[in-house]
Amino acid sequence: MYEVIGHISRVIGPVVQARGVTKAQMLELVEVGEERLIGEIMRLSGDEVSIQVYEDTTGLAPGAAVYGSGQPLSVELGPGLMGSIYDGIQRPLEKIKEQSGQYIRKGVKVPPLDRKKKWKFTSQVKAGDTLSPGQILGMVPESQATEHRVLVPPDVSGKVLRIVPAGEYTIEEEIAVVETSDGKRTLRMVQSWPVRRPRPNRNRLQATLPLLTGQRVIDTLFPVAKGGTVAIPGGFGTGKTVVEHQLAKWSDADVVVYIGCGERGNEMTDVLKEFPRLTDPRTGRPLMERTVLIANTSNMPVAAREASVYTGITIAEYFRDMGYHVAIMADSTSRWAEALRELSGRLEEMPAEEGFPAYLPTRLAEFYERAGMVETLSGKPGSVTIVGAVSPPGGDFSEPVTQHTKRFIRTFWALDRDLANSRHYPSISWLDSYSEYVDDVSGWWKENADPEWAVLRTEIMDLLQREARLQQVVKLVGVDVLPESQKLILDVANLFKNVFLQQSAYDAIDQFSTAAKQVKMLKVIVFYNRFGSEAIKKGTSLAKLKALSSYHDMARMKFAVSNEEANKLDALAERLEQEMTHIEVNV
Repeated sequence: MYEVIGHISRVIGPVVQARGVTKAQMLELVEVGEERLIGEIMRLSGDEVSIQVYEDTTGLAPGAAVYGSGQPLSVELGPGLMGSIYDGIQRPLEKIKEQSGQYIRKGVKVPPLDRKKKWKFTSQVKAGDTLSPGQILGMVPESQATEHRVLVPPDVSGKVLRIVPAGEYTIEEEIAVVETSDGKRTLRMVQSWPVRRPRPNRNRLQATLPLLTGQRVIDTLFPVAKGGTVAIPGGFGTGKTVVEHQLAKWSDADVVVYIGCGERGNEMTDVLKEFPRLTDPRTGRPLMERTVLIANTSNMPVAAREASVYTGITIAEYFRDMGYHVAIMADSTSRWAEALRELSGRLEEMPAEEGFPAYLPTRLAEFYERAGMVETLSGKPGSVTIVGAVSPPGGDFSEPVTQHTKRFIRTFWALDRDLANSRHYPSISWLDSYSEYVDDVSGWWKENADPEWAVLRTEIMDLLQREARLQQVVKLVGVDVLPESQKLILDVANLFKNVFLQQSAYDAIDQFSTAAKQVKMLKVIVFYNRFGSEAIKKGTSLAKLKALSSYHDMARMKFAVSNEEANKLDALAERLEQEMTHIEVNV
């Protein structure tokens, strides 16, 4: 497969230049030197090429051979992906550990998918059927949480000449023979796809289904639709990884792809240790049964960091094409952009703002545009939701990566350092964040949760804005001089922040809230504001309102009322109204 296409002329860190190249193509997968290091051609100029190498180039010298494959950098797709841990170019880290110990040897070659394991395959077609691209060929129970749907490759169509009976087969065994316009084509359970090319779909659909996360500040205030795009910017220690872990565990995505892109080694170690121990709340099975992890830490070769996001998004698209809703967590895109900057510098390209390459916005757009709700080639709906963490230096949201990312995403969860320091999690700022999916998903909330959801949300958002303005006055003159009506605004906002927005991942009841519980909690707090305003207009003091037994129940409802008992919150809202009405009568 590989043949010599040239020889090294220069080594510049992870970038290798070669001369005498007679046949090569852009983005071609190559191997470099005696150790056959994996690389990718990034520039062609006459008989010279520039290659970004995905491994440590120490020891490479001019004159060493460059071997071309004639193929682009691709990932293997098939049974065995789920529960796997890969590096940025889809090398299985656990298998590498078995072969070479604690460290990845240079030039190590380990197949991404197990060639020897047999999978139970059941066909969904028969001999004589006509296959179309992307059609489901058969089923493989990959785990108890996920059924792997073996797909016809997007470039194959024709008549089935032969299909194997139900039984156990390896991924490389022949399972079908198809007569195409170009001749006979043998199909197997494994297929490959270039990581930088989006997988095709039949049609893009409007994103109207919310990705439910169980995190109230997200689902209620700043929702994201399935197939949507999210950025989570925040400085060091503000909780980006915490939010992504919560989403990975609690979101109603069918499949989770988690990319640790350039994060610190100890942080990624925590992820690798924690995820296998987590239990999927939907099935009671290990969360890894519906998760793919890609680990590319900051001490790994920088070029592989650049490739890792493409590896992850391609795997996500593959599961989307099966008809699944996939959530991809990229932590963080800032480290990916820094890899682009370093490689660009090695290639001696003209730098743009803060040293980033001029094509940074284009690369960000190419990544986020691969999200979406689609009608797959098989006719099923599927989606890829991208949640990208951004790590701006010093928490400066005006830096290039954050600013360019905001052009291509529709949900912005800005993390606040003051909230994180006060142990308010998720530390998502309700003043700096926004979501453009509110109108898109409001229909679902009205139909499945409460017809007044949009009204309640607007009312509480308006109150938070008013409270922020009042806080400026309080800093100057204090709370005591404010009228009772403005004290009520401060009290309702404080209740909402502590009771609704702040959520404990360690409490069995509070760690996850269903849509029904969220909207009922929101309604109780909004009712308190409405009835309290009327009572204060008639002369009641805030102190009297806070003395009500229903007020104390409201202050502890997130811990006291479970998701299964959400109807108790309706009774609480009624009792709140009755007690406040009683106060009004006796003024």
